[in-house]
Amino acid sequence: MSASTTFISPAARDALETWLTHCRALSGQAEATIDAYRADVLGFLAFMTNYHGGAQGLTPLSRIGLRDMRAWMAATRSPDVGSRSMARKLSAVKSFYRWLAEREGFEPTAVLSTRAPKYTRKLPRPLAEDAARAMIDTVELQSQTNWIAARDAAVVTLLYGCGLRISEALGLNRRAAPLGDSLRIFGKGDKERIVPVIPAAARAVDSYLALCPFAGDGDTPLFLGARGKRLNARLVQKAMEQARMQLGLPATATPHAMRHSFATHLLNAGGDLRAIQELLGHASLSTTQGYTGIDTARLLEVYDRAHPKAG
Repeated sequence: MSASTTFISPAARDALETWLTHCRALSGQAEATIDAYRADVLGFLAFMTNYHGGAQGLTPLSRIGLRDMRAWMAATRSPDVGSRSMARKLSAVKSFYRWLAEREGFEPTAVLSTRAPKYTRKLPRPLAEDAARAMIDTVELQSQTNWIAARDAAVVTLLYGCGLRISEALGLNRRAAPLGDSLRIFGKGDKERIVPVIPAAARAVDSYLALCPFAGDGDTPLFLGARGKRLNARLVQKAMEQARMQLGLPATATPHAMRHSFATHLLNAGGDLRAIQELLGHASLSTTQGYTGIDTARLLEVYDRAHPKAG
């Protein structure tokens, strides 16, 4: 039975919404993350309601034990909910309980000590440098309409040249052009960062705007679709799909792979991992390490070159 058809106690529901407001205000979480938290915790509360045969107010929720947690996890796991999704749901429930326990004054050990299922983190696959350059050149050949070809090339150049997420590139407005030496980006959770702009990216955007048939002001989206509305990410993905088939590249050669490639190629050229973390807008250095595909050989190379006792 879903959370939408299960009676959840008003006290529990109010506590959940108060916690979500707290997350939104203090943690700067993106609205999509807030929605995911709400769905995950509502699912947990709905299960406990059905499992115990009645709505769970705050006092019953404070008594949740390891047996209850194991029952919830066993019932939630399915072909559609793998280890990674289960770990995310458990993380949301733990965060809610950590906050609730502090507010209500109970001990949340049973919930917080529940172990998430193990899963293998899939590392991203960056393109080789020549493949990344070939992708930009080939994307420009996918449309017979000059301005659309220039537009797609400009978007992909920004992804690779500045390490932008595709949502960040397509979220730009015309006031950002002409691109200067740097670009102010608002990423996940509206976190602001400044990224340098390479000349090739600035030229690509200039070329696109010179051909774009639609006029606009500073609030007009920078990248437009054929009808003059903000460009849909799916169109860029489609252009890259066609280009990668022509180049014989794997299905992992996606818009996000261009961002991975930006980070990896910077690191390979001697870039500082902390600086790359700032450029990507990652809150955690471990996320950046995953993006750049750091391996043991690379770390040993840096050690041998930089550590005073190496060699």
